[in-house]
Amino acid sequence: QLQLVESVGGLVQAGGSLRLSCASSVTMFRIYSIGWYRQAPRKQRELVAEITSGGTSNYADSVKDRFTISRDNAKNTTHLQMDRLKPEDTALYYCRQPPQYWGQGTQVTVSS
Repeated sequence: QLQLVESVGGLVQAGGSLRLSCASSVTMFRIYSIGWYRQAPRKQRELVAEITSGGTSNYADSVKDRFTISRDNAKNTTHLQMDRLKPEDTALYYCRQPPQYWGQGTQVTVSS
């Protein structure tokens, strides 16, 4: 029943990299902006990165210069490349597509 399906996250040591993907079955994927969010224990869900239909991206200050968001409209997918990971990046990561579609959430754990 999921409209957005995320790839499996993982466990990585600090300084390592992971790439998350999100595949959409929603009609007219290409016209929507796509966002990646994360929620750590005892913290509110926060926007990590977003990309518009035109390809303009925006990042939270905490991940700027380390994470890269991209999209492939031909494949109805979006990716979040995470480099130089830190323990503070540990969280459940969700992709989102308007109006109200969310991925299932995938766990990313970064060890020190």
